[in-house]
Amino acid sequence: MNAVPSPQIVPTPENPTVAALRAENIGKSYGQITVLADVTLDVHAGEVHAIIGENGAGKSTLMKLLSGHVVPTTGHLLVAGQPIQFRNAVEAEAAGIVLVHQEILLAADLTVAENLFLGREAGRGPVVNDALMNRRTAELLARVGSTARPRDRVGELSLAQRQLVQIARALLDDRKVVIFDEPTAVLANDEVAALFDIVRGLRDHGVAVLYISHRLDEVQALADRITVLRDGSMIGTWPAAGLGQREMAELMVGRELDMLYPHKRPAVHGAPILVVRDLSVDHGVQKVSFAVSSGEVLGIGGMIGAGRTELFEGLMGLRPSDAVSVSLDGQEIVNRSVRTMMDAGLVYLTEDRKGKGLLLEDKLGPNLTLQALDTVNPGAVLDRRMELSRLEKAVTDYDIRVRSLRLEAGKLSGGNQQKLLLAKIMMAAPSVVIIDEPTRGIDIGNKSQIYDFIDVMVRSGKACIVISSEMPELVGLADRVLVMRAGEIVAELRGSEINEKNVVFAATTGGRGDVREEEYDDSRSNSLTD
Repeated sequence: MNAVPSPQIVPTPENPTVAALRAENIGKSYGQITVLADVTLDVHAGEVHAIIGENGAGKSTLMKLLSGHVVPTTGHLLVAGQPIQFRNAVEAEAAGIVLVHQEILLAADLTVAENLFLGREAGRGPVVNDALMNRRTAELLARVGSTARPRDRVGELSLAQRQLVQIARALLDDRKVVIFDEPTAVLANDEVAALFDIVRGLRDHGVAVLYISHRLDEVQALADRITVLRDGSMIGTWPAAGLGQREMAELMVGRELDMLYPHKRPAVHGAPILVVRDLSVDHGVQKVSFAVSSGEVLGIGGMIGAGRTELFEGLMGLRPSDAVSVSLDGQEIVNRSVRTMMDAGLVYLTEDRKGKGLLLEDKLGPNLTLQALDTVNPGAVLDRRMELSRLEKAVTDYDIRVRSLRLEAGKLSGGNQQKLLLAKIMMAAPSVVIIDEPTRGIDIGNKSQIYDFIDVMVRSGKACIVISSEMPELVGLADRVLVMRAGEIVAELRGSEINEKNVVFAATTGGRGDVREEEYDDSRSNSLTD
């Protein structure tokens, strides 16, 4: 492992003694299972303190303990040097501590303004001052860079807009400590830039900020200090200036990361296994044609709104679409639906694993076998023992880390949810696998595993189509990249043409930059930045 400085607790110059919030030997157990143990850290007024670690390291548990959402089993908290015990999040907010959750926790049927002021409505007595709330909401939405309006129903907003509303809600009152838990996972680049301005503005106004992100470039850009968690324990705290992204990654996983991506295979020249001609999809995708061969990783690049997800949801029968022809293994597929496509050998892993991919309140077994019930239902009754056997094999094969096989899917970390989804779609024994945003919201260790699974998949002769907004991911994985813009394929990149500059140039202009890899050394240098 590269040499890194020794961990240290470093007080900030603005306040060298008293932290805005301090946790001493804090921990959490559920029965005999300890999920967080003996963590001591502090965050000071006027600093950004980042918390990093793999999924399942205990980051979100720690944030919930600090913000009153969960009561600690051991240890205690101090606010401005005074011991305090929160029974719930309401008490923590009253003390000036608020958590911006990774999950969207808003009332879908209420307006944006009603959500921001829920439980603290403005007005006198029973009369609510809607005009005042709408005016204040508009100011906060502008501050966070949201295009939503105060009277919009939250349920009608995009996932990114809902996250911005959630951030705006946290800023409604004056705060001593603001905790961000993976705030940029669903945000576009301009929205991320606006969030960075908010975080820096809070810091400059003397607010203490705790910031969790799996994107190490964000941590490097924002943090004054960094605390690393691993397997529910605290590894240490470092000044941010002393850690590069590679050192952060190695501390998170506890091993040296020589290469995040598998070695690329020789170029594929076999006959196409999937051929799509003139596929059009509602909402802007027009007459797109492409093919993919067995043993090939086909990358799909483009900016948000380019039509990538719409194209493949249309191909799968999830959106209204039509095509001149779609053939798989030489057989034309007619009357396309999710079931007919799966039966033909094509499967799709959605980008929205929580909303569309998993039944979060159901157990792991039913989630795994839902798309392949015939494998565990040879007769009229579901064979639970067979389902359990399939689950045990999937947990082993895909390294799904669970404390119990009877766990609900929603209790898994993001990385383990993604591995469960991958195991689920592979139950159908497909020949072509489409994976939309394979590592969104996943830490580096799990990213590397997902990449290895894709590599094993294509080496076995399957074809894999990877839709990704992360440029290093496309460069690191794909044998060939198709770049989309405004619902069309505008460029095809092969071999040394596959680099970030060419992808971005095509995605933003519709043209080709034609920069070769040997002329662009950064194509792999950012492989650990997301």
